[in-house]
Amino acid sequence: MSGAALGLEIVFVFFLALFLLHRYGDFKKQHRLVIIATLLAWYLCFLIVFILPLDVSTTIYNRCKLNVNSSPPESNGSYVTLAPSKQKCFKPWSYIPNGIMPIFWRVVYWTSQFLTWILLPFMQSYARSGGFSITGKIKTALIENAIYYGTYLLIFGAFLIYVAVNPNFNLQWNQLQTIGIAAANTWGLFLLVLLLGYGLVEIPRSHWNGAKRGYLLMKTYFKAAKLMTEKADAEENLEDIMEEVRKVNESIKYNHPLRKCVDTILKKCPTEYQERMGRNMDDYEDFDERQNSYPSEKSLVKLHKQVIYSVQRHRRTQVQWQILLEQAFYLEDVAKNETSASRQFVHTFQSQESENKIFQYFYTPTVEWYWECLLRPWFYRALAIVLATFSVIVVWSECTFFSTKPVLSLFAVFIQLAEKTYNYIYIEMACFLTIFFLSICVYSTVFRIRVFNYYYLASHHQTDAYSLLFSGMLFCRLTPPLCLNFLGLTHMDATISHKNTQPTAYTSIMGSMRVLSFIADGFYIYYPMLVVILCIATYFSLGTRCLNLLGFQQFMGDSEMTSDLIDEGKELIRREKRKRQRQEEGENRRREWKERYGNREDSTRNRAVHTDQKESSFSETSTNRPLSKYTRSNGRTERDRIELLQDAEPLDFNADSINDDPLESESGRKTIIKDC
Repeated sequence: MSGAALGLEIVFVFFLALFLLHRYGDFKKQHRLVIIATLLAWYLCFLIVFILPLDVSTTIYNRCKLNVNSSPPESNGSYVTLAPSKQKCFKPWSYIPNGIMPIFWRVVYWTSQFLTWILLPFMQSYARSGGFSITGKIKTALIENAIYYGTYLLIFGAFLIYVAVNPNFNLQWNQLQTIGIAAANTWGLFLLVLLLGYGLVEIPRSHWNGAKRGYLLMKTYFKAAKLMTEKADAEENLEDIMEEVRKVNESIKYNHPLRKCVDTILKKCPTEYQERMGRNMDDYEDFDERQNSYPSEKSLVKLHKQVIYSVQRHRRTQVQWQILLEQAFYLEDVAKNETSASRQFVHTFQSQESENKIFQYFYTPTVEWYWECLLRPWFYRALAIVLATFSVIVVWSECTFFSTKPVLSLFAVFIQLAEKTYNYIYIEMACFLTIFFLSICVYSTVFRIRVFNYYYLASHHQTDAYSLLFSGMLFCRLTPPLCLNFLGLTHMDATISHKNTQPTAYTSIMGSMRVLSFIADGFYIYYPMLVVILCIATYFSLGTRCLNLLGFQQFMGDSEMTSDLIDEGKELIRREKRKRQRQEEGENRRREWKERYGNREDSTRNRAVHTDQKESSFSETSTNRPLSKYTRSNGRTERDRIELLQDAEPLDFNADSINDDPLESESGRKTIIKDC
């Protein structure tokens, strides 16, 4: 049983990461290396979060064994008994043998650091490159990352020179390794506190607002107005890019050296644009280098990059618009069904996706009405209260975890109480809930933030390769300081607790932060207190108000711009609803017509076909073979006449030759045919 828990969590976390990546990425269209690198980054980060509670319980058991071995036996007359603590020291069900966890953490940590600092930035530039060959993409990626890598090498080289020149420093390799880890964790902790301060407030508030039907519907209208603007902008941008592609396609002919590059660009265009450009293409014309100025390969690379970006953005806005329409229609149905006396949920439109029959059997219209109209609002309110309580505990512990006498961090109090009774199940559950809540607050913010159109995690397989790789970079940089912050909150880190006890295996690979005392005793302790200011700023929506002042429309109830966008979105939803209703009414009429007159039309059609077959058989037996040959040749002659008319040169227009008599014009037309 010792390795079963570790093995089960490794398998479970893999499928969890695969499920989330399938929701946001597109396995069919995106490059396999992008999918594998992102999956590996997400998997390693989620694995650290799930395995760390097992490391804590194993460390507490090892401390118990050390205390038992160091405590002397008690003598009572002629009997010798062991210390009372030995009776409570039993092996947990999830115990991991010594030597496994240090190797496991070392492999996971350094792999994630290699991904976030070296491989993923290079793959980002490779994915956004518009090159037509692997060599060209690699060259572009190296050039773009030269400044990125050169900055770090310059800082690290300057530090090594300073250490080598200064005689007061006698650093060894382990200390240099610890300094590098401390620098990476410092950068991650700086970003971690910013994201954590937003998530601690926004997650409970979003669930509380989820119980407000009117609030969700108004916000959906607001999103519809913004998304329609973005959708129109994406369509206009795609049209402009396709116009440039059309000009390049017409200028570069089939035997031009750059024609392969143009064909590669055409393959990335939507199907309707490919067909349109194919019809207007005259491949029989040769190119003349002296006649026209042709685009260079560098300009084609830039155009290729723009095509990939514009097509991805256009496809994403189209899918998001359809999803938003379904959400708006459903919320409007909920608002209508709240006053229903029959207590059965009635949908305006049937779901376009096929639902599971087992789900339909249990989730009946009556059950759906009770859940959506009665139970769900109260459930969301209760969940919001629980999450808000957790947020308050986290904020309090972040401000007081440095205090060891007395212990003020509530998470440390819970773990120490469980450690006295060696209740490993409670220890693991408390550790898991704590780090899971911290991870949800941080990771959900990563999924929510949007940096213009460069970084945006869109569900339903609409996230581009650049955003997937960037999210993997963020996860790998945020997870190690998140785990160290968790160990500090629970006083499992010896740097915080100031106890000479056995550290966790995760802390042991990080090394002693005493090498940099100003970071261990200063930044790591006092910087997390900033989360209080960030939570207050998030509660009063200061960031939203600043973005609104800068011209980025945000959902604010007391803003006139928000009211205008809500009205605009409501009109857009109403228009789309009428359009879909007309489509369904037309389909219903066609279905009713087919059910009512379909059999009669089929019988009439069969009767007519049978009569035609009889007439054709009678004519074949009553005529001779030369006549049939003449008939076929007559049809062939008619086709030849049509082809000759199509190939005939047009006559010059002359007003005197116009004749109002249709008979004379008809005779003239026959004369032309005979001459041909």
